[in-house]
Amino acid sequence: MSGSISSPEWLGQLAALGTAVCWAFSALAFAAAGRRMGVLPLNLVRLVIALGFLTLAAWGLRGLPLPTDASPHAWGWLSVSALIGFVFGDLCLFRSYVLIGPRIASLMMSLAPLLTALIGWLVLGETLGGRDALGMVLTVAGIGWAVLERKPPVNGEPEPRPSRAGLALGFCGALGQAGGLVLSKLGMGSYDVVAATQVRVIAGIAGYVLLLSAVRGWPRMAQALRDRRGLGFASVGAFFGPFLGVSLSLFAVRHTVSGVAASIMALQPVLIIPLVVLLHRERVGIGGIAGALVAVAGVALLFL
Repeated sequence: MSGSISSPEWLGQLAALGTAVCWAFSALAFAAAGRRMGVLPLNLVRLVIALGFLTLAAWGLRGLPLPTDASPHAWGWLSVSALIGFVFGDLCLFRSYVLIGPRIASLMMSLAPLLTALIGWLVLGETLGGRDALGMVLTVAGIGWAVLERKPPVNGEPEPRPSRAGLALGFCGALGQAGGLVLSKLGMGSYDVVAATQVRVIAGIAGYVLLLSAVRGWPRMAQALRDRRGLGFASVGAFFGPFLGVSLSLFAVRHTVSGVAASIMALQPVLIIPLVVLLHRERVGIGGIAGALVAVAGVALLFL
């Protein structure tokens, strides 16, 4: 997968790195919004706001505000990918945050690159070269090391003890992210990246509307919409997450192997470390720094 700076593979890997940076910012924004709005209302609100950003971008870039030119093939697979990633995967991940804490949940999410590579091989026939495989292993190992070494905030609440249900939900979150990413590549083909992201977001909105109706969550949604500060955090997260981050992730998987792209995107827990040190006074030990350096070395190997 090595290549020059202008090669499609290199551009895809760079987009994956941009995705990780966007997701680091969106994670902090969504954490703040989720504490005020609740998980289900937040998930619907963030996708609706992201659809607004995407519609403006598509109108300016394509002259079409909505993906009316998408084929049935694109609508079908991209919609399934959204239900697996945005709805199933994200709900499992957010619930695992509550049951086992963000540190262990993030560790479970580091399995996503390996699951993506496996699903990409089964569904798309993608294979990894020796250098790519080594880079993936180093990246995932470094992320796991860094996440395990992160300490809770000073004067913060103790983390919940790991439970089987929480670990299972964390694994399902990683599986949802991996499956959603691979199926996005299958459905997108050569279709426009922004429009493909719109299709996924529209399908995700439909999924959460049905879910909120099933659990009778609309009164809570109405309450969440009155929280201006929560909406502000949700808007920032929607810009860096479902709008910019997801668009970059689709560009990444189009131009490079899904497992390689997922490995670089998985840097998000490492990139978030300096942010939480500054904002939440988290303590990071030598092991956390060493793990981050190993992960960065693995990503550098993927870029070579």
